[in-house]
Amino acid sequence: MEDKIVIGQEEWCGLEELGLPAIKARVDSGAKTSSLHAFNIHQFEEAGKRYVHFDIHPIQNDRKTIQSCRGLVVDKRNVKSSSGDKERRPVIKTPITLGGETWDIEVTLTNRDTMGYRMLIGREAMANRVLIDPDRSFCLGTVSTDELKQYYGTVRPKKDGLRIVVLASNPELYSNKRLIEAGEERGHEMRFVNISQCYMNISSNNPEVHYRGGQLLDDVDAIIPRIKPAMTFYGCSVARQFESTGAYCLNDSVSIARSRDKLRSLQMLSTKRVPMPTTGFANSPMDTTDIIKMVGGTPLVIKLLEGTQGKGVVLAETVKAAESVISAFKSLQANILVQEFIKEADGKDIRCLVIDGKVVGSIQREAAAGEFRANLHLGGSASPVKITSAERKIAVVAAKAVGLQVAGVDIIRSKSGPKVLEINSSPGLEGIESVTEKDIAGLMIECIERKLRERT
Repeated sequence: MEDKIVIGQEEWCGLEELGLPAIKARVDSGAKTSSLHAFNIHQFEEAGKRYVHFDIHPIQNDRKTIQSCRGLVVDKRNVKSSSGDKERRPVIKTPITLGGETWDIEVTLTNRDTMGYRMLIGREAMANRVLIDPDRSFCLGTVSTDELKQYYGTVRPKKDGLRIVVLASNPELYSNKRLIEAGEERGHEMRFVNISQCYMNISSNNPEVHYRGGQLLDDVDAIIPRIKPAMTFYGCSVARQFESTGAYCLNDSVSIARSRDKLRSLQMLSTKRVPMPTTGFANSPMDTTDIIKMVGGTPLVIKLLEGTQGKGVVLAETVKAAESVISAFKSLQANILVQEFIKEADGKDIRCLVIDGKVVGSIQREAAAGEFRANLHLGGSASPVKITSAERKIAVVAAKAVGLQVAGVDIIRSKSGPKVLEINSSPGLEGIESVTEKDIAGLMIECIERKLRERT
């Protein structure tokens, strides 16, 4: 007992072999294996051994400082995170220094950029060596900001960063600002480009995209389209033109167009047997009575085919009200959907953020008083939620069915199980980042990095 090191709930440690002389770690005896934040993880073989190269943000709450590391892979393990997600992670063995003593530990590599601590020390690393005082922190001393600067030096942007364009309409929106910030933090050259100020030279041998003042937008590696509903047609045309120049499009023009057409997206989900509320669609007001019966009667929801963010959505509680609303929309020659109302959802739905075939975050949205739609733009609230494996699978299948790399999939819980309401190709990031405390924008940038590596 007397030979053991006493540590608190958080401590500074060193991983000198990885080039990390000081890193703040969370002590967690509930976790078996230690884990280290890593991104741009790349495994390779050398002299018959398996190695991994990865980058890390070694300083908490600082995504500009980047340290590149290399380690010997000793294993691969399936690890279940605190959120319930299972992930297969590489395991490396490296010396750790705590309280003047050094010994080897095994560490799994995963993206902990959404977490405050860059490292978690599990019980295997502490066995027979330390005692934990959960009421204390930094029993072994602290590291100052000046010392960290000496260890990791001045931040310098990467010279080999990508040229990424955020294609949108409003540079002041939280989502657009976060994407530019996340890309710059990872050493990329980020630029905001206003869709309405783009124009195109369409030719068979040299397709071009021009910007205001005649500037040629060439040598673009990737674009992130954030197209508002009113700009769907032209925005998709510009995205398609970038694609023809060879730029990678995070969500391509075809998948965006599919997602914006509610009827088409629901039909595509239907072919993949994705559960959804019963939905009717008709052209003639004479079919009103039968279409109401088709979706199970009233109350029911009536939606404009091209509405977004809760606009053009009406709850009709009686047959007479439903007939009146449908007739009114039809008189305006507007295309509408009539959809089953899931009363037991009680004004709540779940937004699942899917990136590259994986749910990276989810929140529960609750309607404001007097509203039936769980919409943050209409005064609704958001809270953390743990989704089921069925909901996770449905969200992933729905995004793939439409062809989106990045999608906000809205799911409602009904008596007969989870059902997909709709899919958003430009999901807002503010609500889900603030509730989950995850760097969703950074995960989108990492998806681009990964896809471009796959290209080469």
